[in-house]
Amino acid sequence: MALYAAWLEIVDRELNQKIRPQHLSYVQSLYREGKVAWAGPFSDRSGGMVVYQATTEEEARDFARNDPAVTSGARTLIFKTWELLDWEHLDPTAPLS
Repeated sequence: MALYAAWLEIVDRELNQKIRPQHLSYVQSLYREGKVAWAGPFSDRSGGMVVYQATTEEEARDFARNDPAVTSGARTLIFKTWELLDWEHLDPTAPLS
């Protein structure tokens, strides 16, 4: 399974407050299914990030797009595949490919 990061920036604070219970319920249900690895707010309260675990990018992208915080327009979505570093075999001199 690969990891995918969803950066969710708040663009409408009032709507975000209203939709927050549905957003948290949605993320928690995916967590219980093993589809969310980590999630939480940024310390400046500008939004938060959800890290999904999925077999395909499209599956994870669908999870992120269907988040009530996104579908309601309360938050914007920036979605990226996240590659964890292999610290045991990291070569800091190797070029990026």
